[in-house]
Parts: sequence; structure tokens; C-alpha cells
Amino acid sequence: MTRQLFGTDGIRGTANLEPVTAETALRVALAAGAQFTRGDHLHRVVIGKDTRLSGYMLEPALTAGFISMGMDVMLLGPLPTPAVAMLTRSLRADLGVMISASHNPYQDNGVKLFGPDGYKLSDSVEAAIEARLGKVDGWTLARPGRLGRAKRLEDAPGRYMEFVKNTFPKGLNLEGLKIVVDCANGAAYKVAPTVLWELGAEVIPLAVGPDGLNINRNCGAVATESMRSAVITHGADLGIAVDGDADRLMVADEHGNLLDGDQLMALVARSWAETDRLSGGGVVATVMSNLGLERYLDTLGLTLVRTPVGDRYVVEHMRAGGFNIGGEQSGHIILSDYATTGDGLIAALQVLAEIVRSGRPASEAGRLFSPLPQLLRNLRFNGGAPLDDSRVQDAIRAGEAVLGQSGRLLIRKSGTEPLIRVMAEGEDPALIGRVVDDIAEAIEAADR
Repeated sequence: MTRQLFGTDGIRGTANLEPVTAETALRVALAAGAQFTRGDHLHRVVIGKDTRLSGYMLEPALTAGFISMGMDVMLLGPLPTPAVAMLTRSLRADLGVMISASHNPYQDNGVKLFGPDGYKLSDSVEAAIEARLGKVDGWTLARPGRLGRAKRLEDAPGRYMEFVKNTFPKGLNLEGLKIVVDCANGAAYKVAPTVLWELGAEVIPLAVGPDGLNINRNCGAVATESMRSAVITHGADLGIAVDGDADRLMVADEHGNLLDGDQLMALVARSWAETDRLSGGGVVATVMSNLGLERYLDTLGLTLVRTPVGDRYVVEHMRAGGFNIGGEQSGHIILSDYATTGDGLIAALQVLAEIVRSGRPASEAGRLFSPLPQLLRNLRFNGGAPLDDSRVQDAIRAGEAVLGQSGRLLIRKSGTEPLIRVMAEGEDPALIGRVVDDIAEAIEAADR
């Protein structure tokens, strides 16, 4: 079965346009409810969301669908995506739902689904839900006396914060550290500053005033300029930025220089390898991770296993291969000893623990390798299949020939936006710039 509604990270699009409408959300809830209704026990769904205005539209639509299927709904309110995954397991729910478009602007929204084990659904299960949507008899509504109920879980933030704090090593604290934390006006706007403060840090919070329209706007993990500037202005030891649903992390050292997901994975992997905590003999990352990370891990006797882009695929390979560290250069970091999906706050605490242990500044403790020059360009396209155009194919072959064995070329369609991503990596910045320019020109010409 193939998927059309679901992308690389659930359903996503412009709010109040298909497929992100109240009607489709209702139907998805009906189909997902049918897919996960098994046995005669009282079924339960947990629903969380980020701070987008359109969450007020999607949350009641999803709730109505699940209640119609005879499932009780527990509403968590604004909480990070990993909190929804954790609470799905903790509350023994049959299904978890996160209403979010992650790092996208407020105009977008989406739906991510988690199974009872707290993991994102597989391609095959998502395809099965889609198949139910296309059938007249895709679900059977509950009888009046078997309808579900809905209630809010008032202590959901507290449960998540205590869980996160318990992942920080015993005997350590953050006393003496001044930390800037940028919450992207998103789901972590309350929990992230609170956790850091309760562990002893002096906290300088940024982007903690969501108004429904300012999520990810010039802030958060995809726009780190304000966080980096605040580190310098306040003389902070480091800065932390999460995205709108707080499943990804970026860190800035005391000079305001970024440490991306590759550097952070290297730091945690080295520490866990030294303390015999690392499983799988290496790290799982995507095709986007820098070749410098691969070379650095090799010096430690560790491997880098690459997957397609998408933290879901990273997690699937981690589970299959017994790895406990994986992630993406963009900051999705999965530490499966603690979480089933990327968790920006848990990852931040592991990084902070290594900085505290080392007694060195973040610029020294967190920068373990020199990345190869890498250039990524995102090209918006109008539809069709520009990558199939002969001019584009010729430009790609020419780029691969020029880079040879000393570099990499990656061209792919985004699974969440109408973008084609062109990435080149190699020893010579000027060379990779020319390669990307040539391919971008060919794509733009094919898309006219």
C-alpha cells in the first residue's frame, strides 16, 4: 500500500486547506480509531499540540472523531512532541496524536500519530489508515452508550518535566551556568525554562510569548540569530534553541557559534562509548549528516549508518540494529535509552552534562571535528517532476563527476514542503558552490 496523505513526518500542509482541515482531521481520527480499536477494553487517545492558532480548529475535530469511535480522549494542551510520545506509553493509551507542523511557520499545521509503544507509525500502518479513508465502510461508529469522553490532563506538563529531569545524571547540576533558551514561541515555552532553572541554571528565556501566529518566527532552532546574539549580550555560557514542537535542538557556544546536530551527536556518542553505554557500535544518522562526523566517529572505532531523511527512519534503523544514539544534522537527536523520538530538551541535558563534567567551555567541549564544507539550497517548485528533466539529470551527473570520491551530492524532494533540496559536500567550497549553482539553474529552468 502507498501513502499520499502522510509524508515523512505525518500529515502536514497549510491550515484550513486540504489536507489540514477540520473535515479531514475528523476523518483521520475515525480511520485511526478503527485501526487501533482492538479488543473490548476501554480505548484511550492522548492529544497534544503546539501553539498555532489552527490547533484550536484541529483539536476538537480530532477529539470528535475519536469519541465517535468510542475512545476516551485525554487533552494535554501545548506540550512538546516527545512529551506526547512519552505520555502515550505512560498512560497506556492506544494512540497518541501531536498537532504540529514542527519548524514550519504558523500558517502550516499537521498531525503526527504515535502507536501505543510511543513510536511514530510505520509507513505500512499509515498506508492502512489511508486505505480506510477511501472506503465507505472504513470504520463503524460506536453505539450511543459506548461513545468516548474527553478530559484535560492538568498535570501533563509536570509529568513530562519530572521525566526529563530524571534523565540528567545524578550528582550533577547546572549551578553556575548561565543559559539562554529560545523556545520558538512554541510547545516548550513553559517546560524548557522551568526544567533548566530547577536543575540550577540561571536562565535567560527567549520566545516564550506565543500568540498563535509567532511560532518559529525569527526564533527557535531554524532561526538562531536572536539566541546567538543573546548569548553574547548576556555573557552566557551557551544558548539552546528548540523548534516549534521541541523535537529538535541547536546549541550555541559562549561565542555565539553554532553546534549542530552532528556535533552534538558526536559529543554524546564519545561520552557514551567511553562509559560503555553506547549500543550498536556507532550512530545512526541521515544522508544529510556531514562527512566530517563520519570521519570523526571512525577515529573512535565507531560507525555511522545513514538512512533516508526523516527522524522516523532513523528510529526504525536504530530499533532494527540495536543503536541507542541517532539523529539528524538539523537537530533531531534520538536517545533511545530515554525517548522514542527526538527530544530537544533531553538532548540538551545530555550535552550540558558533558560540558559540566569536562569543566571546559562549550566551544571546546562541544566542537569535536571540523565539518567539511557543505552547501544546501532549497528550491521551491511549482509541481510536476523537474528532477526527471534531462537538463537536470545532465547537471547532476556532471556534479557527481566533478566531486568524485572526495565529496557527496544529494538531491531530494522535501517530504513536508514543495521544495527540492540540493546539497553538495566536499573539500573545496568554491567547487561545491559551482556544482549547486549549476544544478539549481537546471531545476529552475525545468520548472518554468
